Amino acid sequence: MTIDEASERYHIPLEILHEYERWGLCGAVKKVMGSWQYDDTDLERLSMIMTLRDIGFENTEIETYMKLLLEQECSENQRLKMLELKRRSLLDEIHFHEKQLSNLDYLRHNIRKNQET
Repeated sequence: MTIDEASERYHIPLEILHEYERWGLCGAVKKVMGSWQYDDTDLERLSMIMTLRDIGFENTEIETYMKLLLEQECSENQRLKMLELKRRSLLDEIHFHEKQLSNLDYLRHNIRKNQET
């Protein structure tokens, strides 16, 4: 299927598909009349890219992760380290937002308390 067909059928933004091609994650050349032809392997990789994007990976991190993924077994520890770093970062962000919520609730409580008196 072509880039436009893949984008439309699987709701993948064209910019992601262009990045995928630019990163050279496609392996063997699969061009027909100058256009890339996506197969099931590409769609599996693109699904992983979309997941990484959704959890907050930057394009450079996605590119690195995907190139490591193509190396298979010898890259598991590196990929796990990348995921653990992202997890820690997200947890720090969650804790920061929890603190903000706590402070917000405190201020709301004070206003309500003053309204009652």
